[in-house]
Amino acid sequence: MKVGVFDSGVGGLTVARSLQQSGCFSELLYYGDTARVPYGNKDSNTVTRYALEAVEFFNGADVDALVVACNTVSVTALEAMQKFSNKPVYGVLEPGVMALQQLAAEPSSARVLVIATRSTIKSNAYQQRIADLGFQHVTAMATPLFVPMVEEEIYAGPILDEAFKHYFRMLETPDIVLLGCTHFPLLADSISTYYGGAKTIHSGEAMVAWLKQHLDLEARFDKTPIQILATENVEAVKRTALRWGLNL
Repeated sequence: MKVGVFDSGVGGLTVARSLQQSGCFSELLYYGDTARVPYGNKDSNTVTRYALEAVEFFNGADVDALVVACNTVSVTALEAMQKFSNKPVYGVLEPGVMALQQLAAEPSSARVLVIATRSTIKSNAYQQRIADLGFQHVTAMATPLFVPMVEEEIYAGPILDEAFKHYFRMLETPDIVLLGCTHFPLLADSISTYYGGAKTIHSGEAMVAWLKQHLDLEARFDKTPIQILATENVEAVKRTALRWGLNL
């Protein structure tokens, strides 16, 4: 099975890495809209327009399905993409919520923190889906500073600690942190440590589990080659992919 991966920039490489490491896919094609990143501070009409341009690209690509790694696109434009795509399109919202449901033994008492971009939080998509499952203690917060920190490879240390204090100092300690942006898995260990061992949900791992369950996939491939394309500075995206652990 050949899979396309679309993201607003480089963050979706964390999802591509999970897909590659799963061994369930014969090939991956990554397409990042690096010329217009970030999407998280753009209005929904603009995000949808950009997403449909990506659909047009993948409609002409040799892939069997499309994974939308970007949370902002997944909560804003997924239905429009599915309508105009000539192949199945899967977003990260449902897999993330499924992972939360499986992780929390007692939804009514579990304390959940959702962190994401402003657009994702503003959409209320995660909050509504989680509430529908019976979770009663849910906090959702936009944490946009984490994106440039990850791109500057600040995964731990005093600068990140100050950002944690800035965002989290007034919050109750959560049991589970849902990482609603593809950059954030690179901060997962630091976030868990800050919260004394809180569990984290990673869009890439959640997507692999969801695809395995819904498409009846198994690990059959020793190596999954990935082709990386971008609307700007593709060589920089490839360098980031190597730093983040993908095999090119």
